[in-house]
Amino acid sequence: MSDRSANALRGEAQIVIHGTRLILRPSFAALVAAEEELGSLFDLVERAAGGRLLLSEIVTLFWHLAADRPDHLTRDQLGEGMMVLGLAGVTPPLKILLRQILSGGGA
Repeated sequence: MSDRSANALRGEAQIVIHGTRLILRPSFAALVAAEEELGSLFDLVERAAGGRLLLSEIVTLFWHLAADRPDHLTRDQLGEGMMVLGLAGVTPPLKILLRQILSGGGA
């Protein structure tokens, strides 16, 4: 597991999947890649606010925002690891990322 923690000043979040800490960094390039697959980020945030965000959308968002993702980790493994954490474990980093998407800022 990486010794590095998420930098809240950059709007980063973190999640531990199968013992591997993933730093979720909402960089411009990562958000554009996520948006190309998911559609409008504004719509994504609205679905989240309305409780209509799909698990597959969360996995896709986390996949694109995972900085320095290890080569051995697949998207399916990420999803399975998120299921081990449950919604209670996935929601805190999701909220951080959605807040960053809405408010911007960071370094």
